[in-house]
Amino acid sequence: MLNQNIVREATRLTRAGRLVEATALLQRMLRGESAPGPSGKTTTVAPARLEPPTIDLKPNVVEGKDSRKSAQAASAPRRERLVSIEGMRKLSGFALRGATMRTPPSTTDISPEGTQFITGAFRNAVGNRGYKLFVPSRSHGEPLPLVVMLHGCTQSPDDFAAGTRMNFLAEERNCFVVYPEQPSAANQSKCWNWFRPGDQQRDGGEPSLIAGITRQILRDYPVDPKQVYVAGLSAGGAAAAIMAATYPDLYAAAGIHSGLACGAARDLPSALAAMRQGGEAKPAGNTLSVPTIVFHGDRDITVHPANGQRVFEQGGKSSRSKVQVINGRVPQGHAYTRTIMMDARGLVASEHWNVHGAGHAWSGGSPSGSYTDPSGPDATREMLRFFLDHPLSR
Repeated sequence: MLNQNIVREATRLTRAGRLVEATALLQRMLRGESAPGPSGKTTTVAPARLEPPTIDLKPNVVEGKDSRKSAQAASAPRRERLVSIEGMRKLSGFALRGATMRTPPSTTDISPEGTQFITGAFRNAVGNRGYKLFVPSRSHGEPLPLVVMLHGCTQSPDDFAAGTRMNFLAEERNCFVVYPEQPSAANQSKCWNWFRPGDQQRDGGEPSLIAGITRQILRDYPVDPKQVYVAGLSAGGAAAAIMAATYPDLYAAAGIHSGLACGAARDLPSALAAMRQGGEAKPAGNTLSVPTIVFHGDRDITVHPANGQRVFEQGGKSSRSKVQVINGRVPQGHAYTRTIMMDARGLVASEHWNVHGAGHAWSGGSPSGSYTDPSGPDATREMLRFFLDHPLSR
C-alpha cells in the first residue's frame, strides 16, 4: 500500500516548486526504501508494482485483478493521489523507454569525421549549464547559421545528437549546432522545467541560461545573427516554444517536436492536464510569434497530439492566413499530413507535420539515439530546410 504521508509530502514539495526533491521522494517510495514519516521517524514502504519503462506508456494499473472490487470502492482522494504519482513519474521521465540501459552512442554516430564537437559551459546569476557545440569542417570565418537543440527528458547532448543526426545535416548545410544540457541537479530526470512560471519568462530562470549560451556562441564564433534557430523534443520542445515566444529578437524560427506551447501549464496539475488533453497557450508578457515547424505523432500518448496543433497555430495564424494541406507517405514507413500556413503575402509562416501511427519519438531519427522513429519523415532535414528559409526579418 502507498504511504499517504509520503504522497502528501511529495505534493507539498511540488506545489512549492521543489520538483527535484518531490521526485526523489517518490522514487524512494517506489523502490521500497525508507523515507521520513510525518514526525521525522523512518517508515519503510512497500514498492509499487511497475511495468517496464516505455516511451508510449499507458496509465499503469495499480490494482490487480483480485483487487478491482476494492478499487471501485476507493475514495476520490485516494484515486487522485494515484493519478498524481503516475503523473509525477511521467513528468520525471519514468514514462520514457530504456534510456538508462542504452549503450552510449559512438563518436561516429554523433558527428562526421573532420568536424568538431566541443564541450563548453555558461554561467549567469541564475546558475550554470554545460553544452556541446558542433563546428562544421567548412567553418572558415564567414558567418554561418546556428541551431540550438534542446534534448528531452533523460537525454544528453551526445544522445540527442546521435538520434536526430542534426550534426550530419549541419555539416551538409554548413551550420553550427549547440546542445545545452539540463543536469539532474535541476531536474531529477534532466527534463527542462517548461511548466514552471519562473522558467517561462525572458531574462529569468532556464530561458536566461539557454539564451546566454546562444549569445555566448554568437560572441565566440562566426555566427550570422539573422540565422539563429531553436528546436527541441518533448520537454525540450516545450522549452524551445518558450524560447521562441520570449526571445523573438534572438531566434528567427523554431522547431517543436512532440512538445507543448509556451504557457500551456503553470504548475504540476496543469502540466499533467496539458499532456493528457492539450494545453492552451498563455504566454507570460508581450510576445511575438516566430515561424514554426511542428512534428507530432498522432499516436503520442505521452504528450497529446492536440498540443502540436496549438503550437502550430501559435506560430503565425491570423485572420488572413491561407492553408495548404499535403498528404504523403514515407516508402515502407509512416503516412503523414503536412499543413502549411501562409501569411497574407503568401510566405510560409508555419508548418505542421502530423505523422500517422507515430508515438512520442523523433520522426526519421537514428536508432543510435533514444526516442527515435526511423519510419517517419525526416524531421531533422525538414526542420533545417525550414530554418534556412526563414532568416530573421523582424
